[in-house]
Amino acid sequence: MSLDLLIPFGILLIMVVYLIYSRNNFEKDIVSLYEEKLDEWKKHSTIEKEKTSHKELVGLVFKTDYKINIELLDESVESTLKRGKFEVSNIKDN
Repeated sequence: MSLDLLIPFGILLIMVVYLIYSRNNFEKDIVSLYEEKLDEWKKHSTIEKEKTSHKELVGLVFKTDYKINIELLDESVESTLKRGKFEVSNIKDN
């Protein structure tokens, strides 16, 4: 009687080992495929770097008596000043 049950359990054990082995190979293949696709995507994707605005010294502001004088170091901002597109901020508040 014990020999009768040994054959089905042996077949079952062999099937379980085979299924575990085939599943492991399948997972390795899928992982390698997706790693290749990720590397390909990294090659072809464009990375846009964000441009951060920074302060640039373009002139000096002086007060003589009741008059304010602006001395420009960079003449490209002269049109912006003439149009009145500037902001006044107090350094002591920052």
